[in-house]
Amino acid sequence: MTNERRLELLQTLRSDAGQAEGAGGRTEHNFYPIAEHLRALEPEVVLIVGDRGAGKTQLVAVARDADLREAALRRAPRLRFARGDAEWTKGYPMDYGPNASGLQNFALRHRESIKTAAQEFWFAYLIRVLRSVLSEEDSVRFAQLLNESGAEVEERHADFLSARNAPLVALDNLDKRLVAEDRWIFVMYDELDTLSYSESWVMGALIRGLVAFWANHSRRWSRIRPKIFLRTDFYRHHGSDIAGADMAKLAATRVELSWSDKNLYAVLIKHIANLSEDWFHYCKTGQGDKIQYEFDPVLRHIPLLVKKEDARPFVERLVGKYMGATKAKGESFPWILDHLRDGNGKVSPRSLILLFENAAVLEIGNLHASGAHVLSPISLRNALDKVSEAYVTQTTDEFLWLPMVKERLKTNAQVPWESRRVLELALKVGWETWLNQPPERRPPADSPRELVDVLLEVGIVRDRGKDNYDVPDVYLKGLGLKRKGGVAKRDRRTSH
Repeated sequence: MTNERRLELLQTLRSDAGQAEGAGGRTEHNFYPIAEHLRALEPEVVLIVGDRGAGKTQLVAVARDADLREAALRRAPRLRFARGDAEWTKGYPMDYGPNASGLQNFALRHRESIKTAAQEFWFAYLIRVLRSVLSEEDSVRFAQLLNESGAEVEERHADFLSARNAPLVALDNLDKRLVAEDRWIFVMYDELDTLSYSESWVMGALIRGLVAFWANHSRRWSRIRPKIFLRTDFYRHHGSDIAGADMAKLAATRVELSWSDKNLYAVLIKHIANLSEDWFHYCKTGQGDKIQYEFDPVLRHIPLLVKKEDARPFVERLVGKYMGATKAKGESFPWILDHLRDGNGKVSPRSLILLFENAAVLEIGNLHASGAHVLSPISLRNALDKVSEAYVTQTTDEFLWLPMVKERLKTNAQVPWESRRVLELALKVGWETWLNQPPERRPPADSPRELVDVLLEVGIVRDRGKDNYDVPDVYLKGLGLKRKGGVAKRDRRTSH
């Protein structure tokens, strides 16, 4: 391969190549259809649980786009998708309330009666979400509520629901009309993580109210169906506490957005193969019969892998067999996923794609690759730092307290730590001052010891056994940490 040809491919792959939606690009070209994930679109499924970056919001985008929904149906014909006209709308977040701060203020005002108040609040807002499809009579009846701002609704929700039968009858009538017209309305609750920007009990109370409301009413309406997207760590930590038996009713048919190594490599190959016809030709060349491709007019080229090893020839052609001149640096195929895993062993598809996009930017600056390779191991290794920085930034969007953790870990910035106590002492620095921060920036725990448990649970820290604690590579650079005994990386600039 000539350097001119290599540069053409790299320019298309690089992270600033103009993809409108950041790492991963356009949904239709990069959405990888997995049958278990697509169960989220079945009417009876209410809870969808997944890690950050696992594809929850992408599924919302697929659900709301008619062409993408039809493409998904083609890829999973055995699933029980809704037949007939379907409208997919957002119950949270919305263009008009409730926003995170409004909900938090509401929770604080109704702290003593939050269990009941939270259910009534979501009930009132459901009426607002469905305002455009209510009957004319009901629209007139609820006109004042529907036209008020979020803050005013919070103040008036009790008045609105004091005559509880009226809104129930309105939704009953709507459901009957939808059945008669063979129509569906799906109400989606995504990005509920934003409710965690305050005291931890607020998020739990509000989500408990949401789950309890739908647990009580999801069987009442056959054509008004909810979709509640929850982050895995929240579900795992609070699931047994959320509305008790109510959660059990909804959890029975839940979908968990997990990613096997095979599917991670498949989504990477699908992303690259659909960048251009030249890239598609490159992906197909030299693979033998390891990977077959199917073509969909919307989803484009879809690679079919039987096992993760099917992707090895592609990776080795793209990067090389080893992460150096010899096998001493390890094989590239397992290196990629192993260095992107968090403390729970999970890999975000978003981070995997971003690794290769950033590696392309670095490769353009040095062109170390040779032969049929497009990327060199040095570019891939250095791109990991960029991914770590981006990963921590994205994590901070959900955990506003993470910069405070980063600041405290600077006092002992080399990992692994030889004991849990060393880590706890680092986190304890300025603890009382930290507790006086605004609610969203306070530690999500009552003590440094409990905070270590939180960091372990969300995968920022991992227990290596024998009282050694480490930080995965995907967090390492972003948190300003270094690994003991690490080898200095080669200069990222051009070298000959």
